[in-house]
Amino acid sequence: MSHTVFLGNLPAWVTADDIKSWLMAENLMADQIKVIRNPETQESKGFAFIEAPNQEEMASIIRRFDRAPLEDRLLRANPAQPPRGRRPVGAPGATSAPGQERPAGPPMDRRRPAARPRTGDAAATAAPRGDRPDRGKGKGKSGPPSAFAEELAKAL
Repeated sequence: MSHTVFLGNLPAWVTADDIKSWLMAENLMADQIKVIRNPETQESKGFAFIEAPNQEEMASIIRRFDRAPLEDRLLRANPAQPPRGRRPVGAPGATSAPGQERPAGPPMDRRRPAARPRTGDAAATAAPRGDRPDRGKGKGKSGPPSAFAEELAKAL
């Protein structure tokens, strides 16, 4: 049986060495510490897994670090859940984890629901998007960019 602790809501700067020093300061032991990182950027995803040597040590780590303040946030510590299987892209009917059956019933439609037509305003009577003259490729923008578009442009 695994004795793994999920430690979440970590600041991006936290490393496995930081967690190890926190554990040593509290006289707690860990067999392994893994801070989860984005594989492309190597930035922390804000959580880690701590492998405790036994159930009692795991409970002690959880008691010490769950809701512990760090900077402007509260850490989360709880028993780690078993990993969920991932279905390969384009593999219809693949099971979610080895040995698990897919639930009976029709496949789930993950697309966005169709937009409902608005009534009582000019948008309901406007031409469909493909027929609008201002929607062609290479045409100028009809309004200022959104805040999201501006932030994305800064990031790129």
